[in-house]
Amino acid sequence: MTEVADAHIRLSSCITQLATREQPPTERFLTRAAETFDKCRKIEGRMASDQDLKLADTLRYYMRDAHAAKAVLVRRLRCLAAYEAANRNLEKARAKNKDVHAAEQAQADACAKFEQLSARAREELIDFRTRRVAAFKKSLLDLAELEIKHARSQQELFRKSLQVLKECQ
Repeated sequence: MTEVADAHIRLSSCITQLATREQPPTERFLTRAAETFDKCRKIEGRMASDQDLKLADTLRYYMRDAHAAKAVLVRRLRCLAAYEAANRNLEKARAKNKDVHAAEQAQADACAKFEQLSARAREELIDFRTRRVAAFKKSLLDLAELEIKHARSQQELFRKSLQVLKECQ
C-alpha cells in the first residue's frame, strides 16, 4: 500500500510540473488533477497504516497466546521430568528395599500432578486454537471493514474530483 501512495506522490509531482508549462486553462485542469492524486495519496497512506496496525496487533496477540501455550508445555515437560525422576527413585528404593513406601507415594503424587497438568494443558491448547481462529477472523473482518471505509472515501474523492475537472473544461 505504501508503494501505491508513493506512486501517487510521484504522479502528483509530475502533473504539477507539467501544469507549470501549460496555458492557464490546461494549467488549472492539471493542477486540480494533481490535487486529486495528492488527496488520494493521503487516503492510501491512511489505509496502509491501518493495515499495518491491524495486522501487527493480530500478530502480537497471537505471539502472546503462543508464548502462553509454550509455557504450559514447558511446565508439563518439567512435571514429566519430575515424574520420571520419581520412577527412578522408586526403582532404587525397591532395589535397596529402603523407604519404598515414601518413594511409592512420591511417584504417585508426581503421576497425579503430571496427569492433572496434562489434562489442563490439553484444555488450554484446545482453547488457544479456538481463540486464535476467532481472533484472526475478527481481525480480518475489522481489516476488511476498514478497507471498505477507505475505498468509499476514495470513491467519493474521485467522484468529486471528476465534477471539479468537468467544470475546468
